[in-house]
Amino acid sequence: MHINTKNLKAIQDLYPDELAHCYGCGKSNPDGFQLKTYLVGDETIAYFTPQPKYTALPGSVYGGLIASILDCHGTGSAAAFVCKNEHISLVDATTIPVRCVTALLKIDFKNPTPMGVELELKGKLRSIEGRKIWVDMTLTANGIICATGEILAIRLKD
Repeated sequence: MHINTKNLKAIQDLYPDELAHCYGCGKSNPDGFQLKTYLVGDETIAYFTPQPKYTALPGSVYGGLIASILDCHGTGSAAAFVCKNEHISLVDATTIPVRCVTALLKIDFKNPTPMGVELELKGKLRSIEGRKIWVDMTLTANGIICATGEILAIRLKD
């Protein structure tokens, strides 16, 4: 089920301009994927529809693309969870003082990811320990879990 994100702000759109060039999610990278992660209650959500050029086997998405979008969703989720934990409003903000990078990314491919359908990525906070943020993720297509993942994201120092 597609959640209406129309009135929400994507965490990546709140990154400072000097830290918004990521190929996967950077608002300042016109050639990138432009992945958008939204905080909805206690989880994050993002949607992405892969183009046919990201085919692995006919009809299936290339695993490297799956890793890329889970990576960006994971760091975006980590930043959103830090903001929530520190009571930084994502509604009123134009930028946020939180940016995270990947220290560890683990992906388990469960089922082939079909081409030509919208993928749904979700994130759940596992823990925040100082600058370390652990997030568990799922990637589904048509309600079927295609991949699960976990990320250890590190909050950049100010």
